[in-house]
Amino acid sequence: MNENIYILGIETSCDDTSAAVLKGRKVLTNIVSSQKIHANWGGVVPELASRAHHQSIVPVVDLALRQAGIDKYQLSAIAYTRGPGLMGSLLVGATFARAMGLGLGIPVIPVHHMEAHILAHFIDDPDMHSPEFPFLCLTVSGGHTQLVLVNGFLDMKVIGQTTDDAAGEAFDKIAKILGLPYPGGPLIDKLAQHGNPHAFRFARPEVPGFDYSFSGLKTSVLYTLEKFQKEDPDFIKKHLNDISASVQQAIVDTLLKKVKLALDETKCKHLAVAGGVSANSGLRKALSSLAESMGVSLYVPKPSYCTDNGAMIAIAGYYYYTSDTMRTSFLNPVARWQVGS
Repeated sequence: MNENIYILGIETSCDDTSAAVLKGRKVLTNIVSSQKIHANWGGVVPELASRAHHQSIVPVVDLALRQAGIDKYQLSAIAYTRGPGLMGSLLVGATFARAMGLGLGIPVIPVHHMEAHILAHFIDDPDMHSPEFPFLCLTVSGGHTQLVLVNGFLDMKVIGQTTDDAAGEAFDKIAKILGLPYPGGPLIDKLAQHGNPHAFRFARPEVPGFDYSFSGLKTSVLYTLEKFQKEDPDFIKKHLNDISASVQQAIVDTLLKKVKLALDETKCKHLAVAGGVSANSGLRKALSSLAESMGVSLYVPKPSYCTDNGAMIAIAGYYYYTSDTMRTSFLNPVARWQVGS
Protein backbone atom coordinates (compact mmCIF):
# COMPACT_ATOMS: atom_id res chain seq x y z
CA MET A 1 0.00 0.00 0.00
CA ASN A 2 2.68 2.47 1.03
CA GLU A 3 4.59 1.80 -2.18
CA ASN A 4 1.76 3.40 -4.15
CA ILE A 5 2.13 6.68 -2.24
CA TYR A 6 3.66 9.48 -4.31
CA ILE A 7 5.02 12.48 -2.39
CA LEU A 8 6.26 15.69 -3.99
CA GLY A 9 8.83 17.44 -1.78
CA ILE A 10 9.60 21.15 -2.20
CA GLU A 11 12.63 22.77 -0.56
CA THR A 12 13.24 26.56 -0.65
CA SER A 13 14.69 27.38 2.77
CA CYS A 14 17.78 29.23 1.53
CA ASP A 15 19.38 29.54 -1.92
CA ASP A 16 18.59 26.16 -3.52
CA THR A 17 15.28 25.53 -5.29
CA SER A 18 14.64 21.80 -5.15
CA ALA A 19 11.79 19.41 -5.91
CA ALA A 20 11.74 15.64 -5.60
CA VAL A 21 9.24 12.86 -6.18
CA LEU A 22 9.20 9.76 -3.98
CA LYS A 23 7.29 6.55 -4.57
CA GLY A 24 7.03 5.14 -1.09
CA ARG A 25 10.54 5.71 0.25
CA LYS A 26 12.26 5.41 -3.13
CA VAL A 27 13.52 8.55 -4.87
CA LEU A 28 12.28 8.84 -8.43
CA THR A 29 13.72 12.32 -9.02
CA ASN A 30 15.62 14.88 -6.96
CA ILE A 31 16.10 18.13 -8.89
CA VAL A 32 18.20 20.94 -7.39
CA SER A 33 18.66 24.39 -8.94
CA SER A 34 21.49 26.27 -7.20
CA GLN A 35 21.75 30.06 -7.25
CA LYS A 36 25.20 31.19 -8.39
CA ILE A 37 24.54 34.92 -8.03
CA HIS A 38 25.36 34.99 -4.30
CA ALA A 39 29.05 34.33 -4.97
CA ASN A 40 29.29 37.93 -6.21
CA TRP A 41 28.26 39.17 -2.76
CA GLY A 42 30.22 36.80 -0.54
CA GLY A 43 27.07 35.29 0.98
CA VAL A 44 23.37 34.69 0.47
CA VAL A 45 21.37 37.87 -0.19
CA PRO A 46 17.78 37.13 1.01
CA GLU A 47 16.00 39.36 -1.53
CA LEU A 48 17.94 37.91 -4.45
CA ALA A 49 17.32 34.40 -3.15
CA SER A 50 13.53 34.83 -3.03
CA ARG A 51 13.48 36.33 -6.53
CA ALA A 52 15.49 33.40 -7.89
CA HIS A 53 13.06 30.94 -6.24
CA HIS A 54 10.17 32.69 -8.00
CA GLN A 55 11.91 32.11 -11.34
CA SER A 56 12.88 28.51 -10.66
CA ILE A 57 10.00 26.91 -8.72
CA VAL A 58 7.70 26.14 -11.68
CA PRO A 59 10.35 24.68 -14.05
CA VAL A 60 12.00 22.71 -11.21
CA VAL A 61 8.73 21.10 -10.08
CA ASP A 62 7.72 20.44 -13.69
CA LEU A 63 11.05 18.75 -14.41
CA ALA A 64 10.81 16.63 -11.25
CA LEU A 65 7.38 15.33 -12.26
CA ARG A 66 8.33 14.72 -15.89
CA GLN A 67 11.52 12.84 -15.06
CA ALA A 68 9.63 10.79 -12.46
CA GLY A 69 7.29 9.71 -15.24
CA ILE A 70 4.12 10.52 -13.33
CA ASP A 71 1.21 12.91 -13.77
CA LYS A 72 0.55 15.49 -11.06
CA TYR A 73 -2.85 13.88 -10.45
CA GLN A 74 -1.08 10.76 -9.19
CA LEU A 75 0.42 12.68 -6.25
CA SER A 76 -0.79 11.65 -2.79
CA ALA A 77 0.49 14.76 -1.01
CA ILE A 78 2.88 17.70 -1.27
CA ALA A 79 5.47 18.31 1.45
CA TYR A 80 7.11 21.73 1.76
CA THR A 81 9.73 23.31 3.99
CA ARG A 82 7.89 25.42 6.55
CA GLY A 83 11.07 26.49 8.34
CA PRO A 84 13.52 27.39 9.62
CA GLY A 85 15.12 29.48 6.90
CA LEU A 86 14.97 32.78 5.04
CA MET A 87 11.41 34.09 5.24
CA GLY A 88 11.22 35.30 1.64
CA SER A 89 12.55 31.99 0.31
CA LEU A 90 10.23 29.92 2.50
CA LEU A 91 7.21 31.91 1.34
CA VAL A 92 7.82 30.98 -2.30
CA GLY A 93 7.87 27.24 -1.65
CA ALA A 94 5.05 27.28 0.89
CA THR A 95 2.74 29.39 -1.28
CA PHE A 96 3.39 27.24 -4.34
CA ALA A 97 2.76 24.03 -2.37
CA ARG A 98 -0.49 25.38 -0.93
CA ALA A 99 -1.80 26.53 -4.31
CA MET A 100 -0.87 23.24 -6.01
CA GLY A 101 -2.35 21.20 -3.18
CA LEU A 102 -5.63 23.13 -3.31
CA GLY A 103 -5.77 22.76 -7.08
CA LEU A 104 -5.25 19.00 -6.90
CA GLY A 105 -7.35 18.50 -3.78
CA ILE A 106 -4.53 16.74 -1.89
CA PRO A 107 -2.92 17.39 1.52
CA VAL A 108 0.01 19.78 1.95
CA ILE A 109 2.45 18.79 4.70
CA PRO A 110 4.61 21.35 6.58
CA VAL A 111 8.10 19.96 7.21
CA HIS A 112 10.87 21.06 9.57
CA HIS A 113 14.06 21.57 7.55
CA MET A 114 16.44 20.04 10.13
CA GLU A 115 14.12 17.11 10.91
CA ALA A 116 14.13 16.42 7.17
CA HIS A 117 17.94 16.35 7.13
CA ILE A 118 17.80 13.64 9.80
CA LEU A 119 15.05 11.65 8.08
CA ALA A 120 17.08 11.60 4.84
CA HIS A 121 18.80 8.58 6.42
CA PHE A 122 15.60 6.60 5.84
CA ILE A 123 15.38 7.09 2.08
CA ASP A 124 15.31 3.66 0.44
CA ASP A 125 18.67 3.66 -1.34
CA PRO A 126 20.97 0.66 -1.92
CA ASP A 127 24.02 2.82 -1.13
CA MET A 128 22.77 3.78 2.37
CA HIS A 129 21.92 2.03 5.62
CA SER A 130 19.35 3.44 8.06
CA PRO A 131 20.15 3.84 11.77
CA GLU A 132 18.26 2.01 14.50
CA PHE A 133 16.33 3.86 17.20
CA PRO A 134 17.35 5.46 19.42
CA PHE A 135 20.28 7.20 17.79
CA LEU A 136 22.24 10.39 18.24
CA CYS A 137 22.40 12.71 15.23
CA LEU A 138 24.86 15.53 14.71
CA THR A 139 23.22 18.05 12.38
CA VAL A 140 25.72 20.47 10.88
CA SER A 141 24.88 23.05 8.24
CA GLY A 142 25.38 26.70 7.35
CA GLY A 143 22.64 27.78 9.74
CA HIS A 144 22.49 25.05 12.38
CA THR A 145 24.68 22.90 14.58
CA GLN A 146 22.74 20.58 16.88
CA LEU A 147 22.94 17.30 18.72
CA VAL A 148 19.56 15.57 18.42
CA LEU A 149 18.39 12.46 20.26
CA VAL A 150 16.15 10.59 17.82
CA ASN A 151 13.74 8.10 19.40
CA GLY A 152 11.45 7.67 16.39
CA PHE A 153 10.67 9.02 12.95
CA LEU A 154 8.68 11.88 14.46
CA ASP A 155 10.13 11.82 17.98
CA MET A 156 13.24 14.03 18.22
CA LYS A 157 14.75 16.12 21.00
CA VAL A 158 17.57 18.67 20.75
CA ILE A 159 20.04 18.09 23.58
CA GLY A 160 22.70 20.56 22.42
CA GLN A 161 23.09 23.36 19.89
CA THR A 162 25.32 26.29 18.98
CA THR A 163 25.00 29.43 21.05
CA ASP A 164 26.23 31.65 18.20
CA ASP A 165 27.65 30.70 14.80
CA ALA A 166 26.90 27.35 13.20
CA ALA A 167 29.80 25.16 12.04
CA GLY A 168 29.05 25.82 8.36
CA GLU A 169 28.78 29.54 9.08
CA ALA A 170 32.21 29.42 10.74
CA PHE A 171 33.68 27.71 7.69
CA ASP A 172 32.24 30.34 5.34
CA LYS A 173 33.18 33.35 7.50
CA ILE A 174 36.76 32.14 7.93
CA ALA A 175 36.96 31.41 4.19
CA LYS A 176 36.05 35.04 3.60
CA ILE A 177 38.91 36.12 5.88
CA LEU A 178 41.21 33.94 3.78
CA GLY A 179 40.00 35.64 0.60
CA LEU A 180 38.20 32.56 -0.72
CA PRO A 181 34.97 32.91 -2.75
CA TYR A 182 31.54 31.94 -1.40
CA PRO A 183 30.67 29.25 -0.49
CA GLY A 184 34.04 28.81 1.17
CA GLY A 185 33.45 25.69 3.28
CA PRO A 186 34.00 23.16 0.47
CA LEU A 187 37.12 25.08 -0.64
CA ILE A 188 38.63 24.91 2.86
CA ASP A 189 37.97 21.15 2.85
CA LYS A 190 39.73 20.79 -0.52
CA LEU A 191 42.74 22.89 0.54
CA ALA A 192 42.95 21.16 3.93
CA GLN A 193 43.70 17.84 2.26
CA HIS A 194 47.10 19.25 1.24
CA GLY A 195 47.92 20.98 4.52
CA ASN A 196 49.16 20.25 8.05
CA PRO A 197 46.23 20.28 10.52
CA HIS A 198 48.63 20.97 13.39
CA ALA A 199 50.49 23.89 11.79
CA PHE A 200 48.45 26.46 13.75
CA ARG A 201 46.63 26.16 17.05
CA PHE A 202 43.36 28.06 16.82
CA ALA A 203 40.90 28.47 19.71
CA ARG A 204 38.35 25.79 20.54
CA PRO A 205 35.66 27.67 22.52
CA GLU A 206 34.15 25.87 25.51
CA VAL A 207 30.51 26.18 26.61
CA PRO A 208 28.62 24.07 29.20
CA GLY A 209 26.81 20.83 28.47
CA PHE A 210 26.32 19.65 24.90
CA ASP A 211 26.15 23.17 23.42
CA TYR A 212 28.61 24.61 20.90
CA SER A 213 30.24 27.96 20.18
CA PHE A 214 32.20 28.89 17.06
CA SER A 215 32.41 32.70 17.08
CA GLY A 216 35.58 32.61 19.21
CA LEU A 217 37.29 30.42 16.61
CA LYS A 218 36.62 32.99 13.90
CA THR A 219 38.12 35.73 16.11
CA SER A 220 41.13 33.55 16.92
CA VAL A 221 41.85 32.99 13.22
CA LEU A 222 41.43 36.71 12.43
CA TYR A 223 43.81 37.92 15.16
CA THR A 224 46.40 35.20 14.46
CA LEU A 225 46.53 36.01 10.75
CA GLU A 226 46.63 39.76 11.36
CA LYS A 227 49.72 39.25 13.53
CA PHE A 228 51.54 37.20 10.89
CA GLN A 229 50.51 39.54 8.07
CA LYS A 230 52.21 42.48 9.78
CA GLU A 231 55.50 40.66 9.20
CA ASP A 232 54.59 39.20 5.81
CA PRO A 233 51.65 40.62 3.79
CA ASP A 234 51.59 37.43 1.67
CA PHE A 235 51.42 35.13 4.70
CA ILE A 236 47.92 33.78 3.96
CA LYS A 237 48.73 33.00 0.34
CA LYS A 238 51.96 31.19 1.29
CA HIS A 239 50.34 29.11 4.04
CA LEU A 240 46.78 28.69 2.73
CA ASN A 241 46.78 24.89 2.83
CA ASP A 242 48.11 24.71 6.39
CA ILE A 243 45.73 27.42 7.60
CA SER A 244 42.77 25.63 6.01
CA ALA A 245 43.79 22.30 7.52
CA SER A 246 44.22 23.86 10.97
CA VAL A 247 40.84 25.63 10.76
CA GLN A 248 39.12 22.41 9.73
CA GLN A 249 40.83 20.50 12.52
CA ALA A 250 39.66 23.06 15.09
CA ILE A 251 36.04 22.82 13.93
CA VAL A 252 36.11 19.02 13.77
CA ASP A 253 37.72 18.77 17.24
CA THR A 254 35.04 21.05 18.68
CA LEU A 255 32.23 19.02 17.10
CA LEU A 256 33.60 15.64 18.14
CA LYS A 257 34.25 16.58 21.76
CA LYS A 258 30.53 17.10 22.40
CA VAL A 259 29.53 14.12 20.25
CA LYS A 260 31.69 11.85 22.43
CA LEU A 261 30.28 13.42 25.59
CA ALA A 262 26.70 12.92 24.36
CA LEU A 263 27.34 9.30 23.33
CA ASP A 264 28.77 8.56 26.77
CA GLU A 265 25.78 10.08 28.57
CA THR A 266 22.95 8.82 26.33
CA LYS A 267 24.52 5.36 25.89
CA CYS A 268 23.45 5.44 22.23
CA LYS A 269 25.09 2.79 20.08
CA HIS A 270 24.10 4.43 16.82
CA LEU A 271 25.45 7.76 15.55
CA ALA A 272 24.30 9.66 12.47
CA VAL A 273 25.38 12.90 10.85
CA ALA A 274 23.25 15.16 8.67
CA GLY A 275 23.31 18.56 6.98
CA GLY A 276 25.54 20.22 4.39
CA VAL A 277 28.72 20.12 6.50
CA SER A 278 28.35 16.33 6.83
CA ALA A 279 29.86 16.21 3.33
CA ASN A 280 33.14 17.52 4.76
CA SER A 281 35.83 14.84 4.31
CA GLY A 282 37.68 15.73 7.50
CA LEU A 283 34.53 15.44 9.60
CA ARG A 284 33.54 12.14 8.01
CA LYS A 285 36.97 10.65 8.65
CA ALA A 286 37.05 11.85 12.26
CA LEU A 287 33.53 10.57 12.98
CA SER A 288 34.43 7.20 11.50
CA SER A 289 37.47 6.94 13.80
CA LEU A 290 35.45 8.02 16.84
CA ALA A 291 32.67 5.53 16.11
CA GLU A 292 35.17 2.70 15.70
CA SER A 293 36.97 3.56 18.93
CA MET A 294 33.69 3.69 20.89
CA GLY A 295 32.10 0.62 19.30
CA VAL A 296 29.32 2.72 17.78
CA SER A 297 27.68 2.30 14.36
CA LEU A 298 28.02 5.38 12.12
CA TYR A 299 25.50 6.41 9.45
CA VAL A 300 26.32 9.01 6.80
CA PRO A 301 23.93 9.89 3.96
CA LYS A 302 24.97 10.13 0.32
CA PRO A 303 26.44 13.55 -0.57
CA SER A 304 23.36 14.36 -2.67
CA TYR A 305 21.20 14.02 0.47
CA CYS A 306 23.55 16.05 2.69
CA THR A 307 22.98 19.45 1.11
CA ASP A 308 19.50 20.99 0.90
CA ASN A 309 17.30 18.91 -1.39
CA GLY A 310 13.68 18.05 -2.07
CA ALA A 311 14.10 14.32 -1.39
CA MET A 312 14.68 14.91 2.32
CA ILE A 313 11.51 17.04 2.48
CA ALA A 314 9.57 14.34 0.64
CA ILE A 315 10.72 11.54 2.98
CA ALA A 316 9.73 13.63 6.00
CA GLY A 317 6.38 14.22 4.33
CA TYR A 318 6.04 10.49 3.75
CA TYR A 319 6.42 9.71 7.45
CA TYR A 320 3.88 12.37 8.40
CA TYR A 321 1.48 11.17 5.72
CA THR A 322 1.66 7.56 6.93
CA SER A 323 1.63 8.32 10.67
CA ASP A 324 -1.33 8.18 13.07
CA THR A 325 -0.88 11.89 13.74
CA MET A 326 -0.76 13.06 10.15
CA ARG A 327 0.20 16.74 9.95
CA THR A 328 -1.42 17.88 6.72
CA SER A 329 -2.95 21.27 7.50
CA PHE A 330 -1.21 24.24 5.86
CA LEU A 331 0.95 26.28 8.24
CA ASN A 332 2.51 29.63 7.42
CA PRO A 333 6.32 29.53 7.11
CA VAL A 334 8.47 30.58 10.06
CA ALA A 335 12.09 31.75 10.06
CA ARG A 336 12.75 30.05 13.41
CA TRP A 337 11.37 26.69 14.51
CA GLN A 338 12.72 24.30 17.14
CA VAL A 339 13.17 20.62 16.27
CA GLY A 340 10.54 18.50 18.02
CA SER A 341 8.11 21.36 18.64
